[in-house]
Amino acid sequence: MVTVAKGMRVRDNESDHPLNRRSLLGLAAAAVITAGLPGCSQSPRSGSTASPSATVDPDDPRAIAADACVFGYPLVLMDITRTTAAAANRFYHAQNLPTSSDRAVVRMNLDTLYSSAWLDLGPEPMVLQAPAMPGGRYWLMQIMDAWSNTVADPSSTDPQPAEQQSSPPFTYVITGPEWSGPLPGNLTRLSVPTPTAWLIGRIQVNGEDDLPAVHTLQQQLRLVPLSAWIAGTRTPSESLPRPQGDPPADQISAMDAKTFFNRLCAVLAVNPPAPADDPMMKRIAAIGITPGGNVDAQPAEPLAAGIKDARHRIVTYRDPEGKDVNGWKFATNLGAYGIDYLLRANVADTALGATLSRDALYPTVSENADDRGTPRRFRLKFPAGQLPPADAFWSLTAYTAESYLVQNDADIYSVGHAVPIVPGPDGSVEFAVQHDDPGPAVPKGNWLPIPAAGRFSLTLRLYAPKPEALDGTWQPPRLITQPAS
Repeated sequence: MVTVAKGMRVRDNESDHPLNRRSLLGLAAAAVITAGLPGCSQSPRSGSTASPSATVDPDDPRAIAADACVFGYPLVLMDITRTTAAAANRFYHAQNLPTSSDRAVVRMNLDTLYSSAWLDLGPEPMVLQAPAMPGGRYWLMQIMDAWSNTVADPSSTDPQPAEQQSSPPFTYVITGPEWSGPLPGNLTRLSVPTPTAWLIGRIQVNGEDDLPAVHTLQQQLRLVPLSAWIAGTRTPSESLPRPQGDPPADQISAMDAKTFFNRLCAVLAVNPPAPADDPMMKRIAAIGITPGGNVDAQPAEPLAAGIKDARHRIVTYRDPEGKDVNGWKFATNLGAYGIDYLLRANVADTALGATLSRDALYPTVSENADDRGTPRRFRLKFPAGQLPPADAFWSLTAYTAESYLVQNDADIYSVGHAVPIVPGPDGSVEFAVQHDDPGPAVPKGNWLPIPAAGRFSLTLRLYAPKPEALDGTWQPPRLITQPAS
């Protein structure tokens, strides 16, 4: 799914999420181009979920190194992403909607603009304020810890206000693990278990004409230290330029095994693991991986072999809880991982920054756009009353085999959101999914162009999905092939 020479290949059906790989980090440094493990070049994927080290003694240094890599990969990836991003405690605001000519980011969405900030909560808490957003505009402020777990998610559908905050602006105080001082009573406390946190804000945008309104709202976001807030400082949000530098995945791919594990030791000293991770920490200490430690005295060969094994496990992992409904594949267990280290590493590799499913759901289907050179036509029909159930809104976007937006003369990349859709006489909504313009019989809002040939994919985005979308009561309809004309 990502066209680069290094790193792990992303699966088409799990690559979405506003913040996947490049997708995410079009905003925080165009960062995760293709998350790579140190010293690993890309190779064809295997459908197997077995590790090459499956027969190795579990106490062998190679097996321990593999477990350590799976365990620590998200932490290292997050740390490198942080160091290539903007200055701490300041926003970077995305300003534009993507087009098919954009190649810095994959699986872009046209529904929201992002505002990203890396937080250093060591010195003191940070105060975040989300302004009033008229017209029922959707927003989400996702906060992740240093291990890529989503630990807070106030949003327009669940603003989580303090008792004294019945209406916007909504104000939050984000605290690190060591904070024990007093806090103002009119702020909602959002606790993060690590001193480093990543704040990713999303604000709904309703097409190009709506961009100025969203830019104004972005500038009304506030992010200031608690001491400045108490002192009455209300500085406006600063829009920093997009950070530059080598993508984090490329940096990881260039590391040898010892460099990777030493980086893990260094980050562990700043962002300690959770108490539930104690068994794993005891296990990996056997090869020198401790907070502030190093692996310099360890033999290089088993460390490198362990990383190779870990890479295989991560890229071939298939989530047993993954859903496959009428050809649409999606997950409802992302965003918070506990001790499921392999799932966490796999998601960091394919969708760094994945939200909780209650905030957004991303069913994706893949198909061939042609039959031996002849373009195919598809229809996607939602029966009356069966449009994607979301408390905020939904959209449907088409992507090429490389996960870029589909070039077309009409400049239509997404339907269901910014351009009105037209139901049929029976109340159903049918989309023409095809390369050629279907003509005046199909309203503009009901045509989604796809490539003339090759693989393509469609992603449904449900923002604040309703319970029936999460529990399977509602199911996305099957994409139906039309007879050749």
